[in-house]
Amino acid sequence: MGTPCPRSKLEPAGQGGTAAAWRHSQQEYEFEKQFNEHAAIQWMQENWKKSFLFSALYAAFIFGGRHLMNKRAKFELRKPLVLWSLSLAVFSIFGAVRTGAYMLYILMTKGLKQSVCDQSFYIGPVSKFWAYAFVLSKAPELGDTIFIILRKQKLIFLHWYHHITVLLYSWYSYKDMVAGGGWFMTMNYGVHAVMYSYYALRAAGFRVSRKFAMFITLSQITQMLIGCVINYLVFSWMQQGQCHSHVQNIIWSSLMYLSYLVLFCHFFFEAYIGKTGKERKVE
Repeated sequence: MGTPCPRSKLEPAGQGGTAAAWRHSQQEYEFEKQFNEHAAIQWMQENWKKSFLFSALYAAFIFGGRHLMNKRAKFELRKPLVLWSLSLAVFSIFGAVRTGAYMLYILMTKGLKQSVCDQSFYIGPVSKFWAYAFVLSKAPELGDTIFIILRKQKLIFLHWYHHITVLLYSWYSYKDMVAGGGWFMTMNYGVHAVMYSYYALRAAGFRVSRKFAMFITLSQITQMLIGCVINYLVFSWMQQGQCHSHVQNIIWSSLMYLSYLVLFCHFFFEAYIGKTGKERKVE
């Protein structure tokens, strides 16, 4: 795990004047006010390794479920899929709006370095709830694969690899409140808001332009590129004692984002440029 470097020497944007200004600029809902971020962080520090258990059970379900479905007729599950995708779309839209507004506020008032290095995202008004909701949501999101297996659709490596690694890394990083997390979560919320909206429309029987699916994959590729850049910035500023992270986290994060970048680029070529050119559903 390594020893965390000193906490950010930048102004803690989630406290003091910045937090007060933010509260005046945005309506803070009661459930966001009442959220106990300290208890949440403590719980994750004590329980983050449970993400390995969830991942193991998920992998077992994949191989066991596919085996059981081999000789069974597929399930339609259209209505449950609409409700599932719509629920995740609404959740992601709210998350993207709430975290995006906060991150843009810090970016515009304090600058890029502050927005990347500061830990206020985990403890600040509004964002503290959505940060924890984000990391917890990676466990139920594994349910996407249930529909693929029960409907006997093609399950590609990128889908389940992405699910497992995001779950493990999110829980691993939240407990340490590492720098860059605010942008990682905000980008993911934004992409998922569009992606699950697309899935909901498709499941409901609407004809959606192929360009929409291409846009989603290009957004995912862009997300991975930005993720790599943020990791570079965190590592650079960490050397100056201005970013709270540790080398092991940056290594795992960089490997994860680089692998995603390669896999999503490969998927884009196969789905939209290569000879097959078939639309596929990828998380």
